[in-house]
Amino acid sequence: MLKRSTDRLLMMTSMRLVGVGFGLVALALIEWPSSQSMPWLISATFALWGYQFLLVTSYQAGDLSLVYPLARGIAPVLIASLSFLVIGETLSPAQMSGVFLISVGVAALALMGRGGRLGITYAMLTGGSIAMYSLLSGAGVRSSGSVVAFGAALELVNGLGVIGYALATRGRSLVPALTALGPIGLGTGIISVAGYIAFLLAAKYLPLGPVSAIRECSALFAVLIGVFVLKEGFGAIRATAATLMLTGVFLLATF
Repeated sequence: MLKRSTDRLLMMTSMRLVGVGFGLVALALIEWPSSQSMPWLISATFALWGYQFLLVTSYQAGDLSLVYPLARGIAPVLIASLSFLVIGETLSPAQMSGVFLISVGVAALALMGRGGRLGITYAMLTGGSIAMYSLLSGAGVRSSGSVVAFGAALELVNGLGVIGYALATRGRSLVPALTALGPIGLGTGIISVAGYIAFLLAAKYLPLGPVSAIRECSALFAVLIGVFVLKEGFGAIRATAATLMLTGVFLLATF
């Protein structure tokens, strides 16, 4: 929906508005996350702001079937590396093979995407921001005491920043524009919030590298949506790249 929207900032704001609503309700009913998780939460918020800006910009520069798989495909590689350096998680030989396959798939996909160097650059930067916010929020939720509390606080702070930026740039026109989105904005926001809470739940109990790899199976679906819904071109190289990435994700996730 973000890719297809004629006003991507508006669509992103509607998604984060749902997150703010969830945060306010949840934190009114349960305890806030522990103080130990606050530095992680603040750092993850800045990473999320960067991710959302880069994602919107990437979709302006390239195809969905380039930008999303490229960003999501490189993220497990970066997360696996960062998890080893920051929190000491290690990879098996099979998982290292998965990292290699994902890297090859990402490189092949980059050769096929429309958007040129600019689209590829923004997609790669988006992948880096995904790795950063995933690592920071994954580490934070482990010290928070409650997955829902940490997720709600993160949605609240992140959403207030995005909404504040939208208000500053759009002014009074923002409210009627959000209202006009109606069920589309609400539904997209619910999917976004639910998906992220699911990731945090997995990240609290399982190694971040494999969890992130499973999450990035969405890259294959993005290729299919780009082809069959958005009618973007699909060649043998792009199909091969998606297959390599999915195989790499499988190896990262299961061995």
